[in-house]
Amino acid sequence: MTTTTDLLIVGGGINGAGIARDAVGRGLSVVLCEQGDLAGYTSSASTKLIHGGLRYLEYYEFRLVREALFERERLLAAAPHIIWPLRFILPHEKGIRPAWFVRLGLFLYDHLAPRKKLPGTETIHLTTHPAGKGLKPGFDTAFVYSDCWVEDSRMVALNALDAAERGADIRVRTKLVAARRDEDGWVATLQDADSGETREVHARVLVNAAGPFVADVLNAKLGLNTQKGVRLVKGSHIVVPKLFDTPQAFILQNTDKRIVFAIPYQEKFTLIGTTDIPVEAVPDKKVTISDAEVQYLCDVVNHFFKRQVTPADVVWTYSGVRPLFDDGSVNASAVTRDYVFDLDAPGGKSPVLSIFGGKITTFRKLSEHALDELKPYFPNMKPSWTETAKLPGGDMPDADFDRFFAGVRQRWPFLPEPLARRLSRAYGTRIEELLGKAASLADLGEDFGGGLTAAEIDYLVRWEWARTAEDILWRRSKLGLHVPVDAPERIDAYLARRGPDAVAAQ
Repeated sequence: MTTTTDLLIVGGGINGAGIARDAVGRGLSVVLCEQGDLAGYTSSASTKLIHGGLRYLEYYEFRLVREALFERERLLAAAPHIIWPLRFILPHEKGIRPAWFVRLGLFLYDHLAPRKKLPGTETIHLTTHPAGKGLKPGFDTAFVYSDCWVEDSRMVALNALDAAERGADIRVRTKLVAARRDEDGWVATLQDADSGETREVHARVLVNAAGPFVADVLNAKLGLNTQKGVRLVKGSHIVVPKLFDTPQAFILQNTDKRIVFAIPYQEKFTLIGTTDIPVEAVPDKKVTISDAEVQYLCDVVNHFFKRQVTPADVVWTYSGVRPLFDDGSVNASAVTRDYVFDLDAPGGKSPVLSIFGGKITTFRKLSEHALDELKPYFPNMKPSWTETAKLPGGDMPDADFDRFFAGVRQRWPFLPEPLARRLSRAYGTRIEELLGKAASLADLGEDFGGGLTAAEIDYLVRWEWARTAEDILWRRSKLGLHVPVDAPERIDAYLARRGPDAVAAQ
């Protein structure tokens, strides 16, 4: 059996899901295949920020920063449940960057693009400001600016959900075995990881959004070569018990001129990252943090904070390989985070568009540009539409989360406040689909700890392609930090009992 489609998208990270959503909204038929879970590799391993990239100004990436700052406002309006403002404190470290240089960078950051909801930069005195209480003596001045937090893997799932509800065929745990050109496009063989069954898809255009695997898809799966290369850089994060009590995050300047974030995380923890470690190839198994990276991150925060941390304090780590476009930079931190397209269409036929680089903040614009690049092959394609469109769950009046949350508390008063807030943040207006007519906690079914119930698992299986405990605990949520140690086994047993429901959105 062969499926015929306009676009076959390889890769279920943020770029693949974003392109699928944009394309189907423009009237194209779409099949997306992802060899693992949505956001299973790089897109769930970010620092979880929607930001312009303050440090990119040092590398004269003005266009990228400006575009990212515009997107910051658009995404905040599109998904106010999973994105929210966050203030960042930058303690001035004498001898690394002059204060005038930092002020200039922050002035540009404030004015490269309009700000509608986010306050501008201010200077604070750490000797009197509450944020200074957790810092070591010697840090007298800090600069405070705005960016946004994002639940990164949920951003991917919501793009995929929106795409599916508009008609896209989203196939997780389905790998591209091989593809070949014919006169009308591409004939691709896809294999289901669970059953081993193979199917063919005939696509007019193939989009290679495989992230760190982009070169492997081109060379091994499609039999093509390209002069453009991907620079693989591993970024790792650690999570430790809460280091400070202020609601703001910290951006810390290190002596190697890199910066490290320390961000309030999951109420009880601090998220610290990231590293920039060049790697030669994508590991077959999931990439992991090294002992040297753990120590590096501990050393950076220990330089600033009174509360010291050691590798023994680390409660969780995660790492990802960022597929950056190889611009020839010697320093991994200086490699551009901008995106580059490689369109291969000999004779103007059977095109494959490969995506190099990119960052989570600019995924929507990247998707829009990708579809614009493919306009010659789809002359009847509808115009771009995502700039003002809401993501699933984000359609709350005036993008006012607090007002929405107050309504949730009134509608389901039996929910404990922390659980009500978490569900409201995760699902926004889609919480109605999850909770429905429930009148008590018992109506939500088995409790797996940490506020995770059978009702939520059922929702994630039905609507968001969750198939395993890992999908649920570490990508659709971060409840893995809060559930009992036996929860993964219990969840997988529950999933086995309930059976592999068809995803309603497919």
